[in-house]
Amino acid sequence: MTPLSLRRRGGFTLIELITAVAILALLASIAMPFADMAIQRKKEDELRHSLRVIRDAIDEYYRATQDGRIQRAMGSNGYPKTLQVLVEGIEDQQSPTKSRIYFLRRIPRDPFAPAELDAEESWGKRSYASPPDDPREGDDVYDVYSRSKKVGLNGIPYNQW
Repeated sequence: MTPLSLRRRGGFTLIELITAVAILALLASIAMPFADMAIQRKKEDELRHSLRVIRDAIDEYYRATQDGRIQRAMGSNGYPKTLQVLVEGIEDQQSPTKSRIYFLRRIPRDPFAPAELDAEESWGKRSYASPPDDPREGDDVYDVYSRSKKVGLNGIPYNQW
């Protein structure tokens, strides 16, 4: 065997290694936007689910107030004062044992909120008295929304979902 044929069998040439690295870099650069989109889509699904859970709990609280199961304070419209009330529960006025009615096990977090905020603080809250196009906090919690200024994959800002 000649020295040239021994060197050829020993490994890859520099050109082959550069080509392989370039192909891997190209494939990685194509895959990265899809991975970012998958992460964003997962967070959007979490946001959609969390909004539905909280809004359903607020509606159930209101229904319980209308049915007379929750004592309504004078001048109250029947919505909870805070989101924490939905977790802590409230005394059932129609129960002979005065058991508590619970609407949530825990308050879900807004997936787009900063990590240092607790679950209740992660949401923007709209009171019954505030207009829909300019939500503000007030004496009750009529609705919740994301405080994120980001825009969803559907082109609608998260705080308008």
